[in-house]
Amino acid sequence: MAPVTLKSEEVYRQEYRDVTEARASIAQFIDQVYNRKRLHSALGHRPPVEFEQVLAASSWLEAPA
Repeated sequence: MAPVTLKSEEVYRQEYRDVTEARASIAQFIDQVYNRKRLHSALGHRPPVEFEQVLAASSWLEAPA
């Protein structure tokens, strides 16, 4: 799978009417696409969403009763 980048997948493919539209569109892209697909070396080569799910599950298992 080719890497997902903000510039190649969102910014270069859009024409924004103004800064407000650009910010909204980029924020949506980051939340819905980028953080679900891109792999991050500091997170064990997992996407941020997956890392957070694993972290939450392990925290729940380790929580005192």
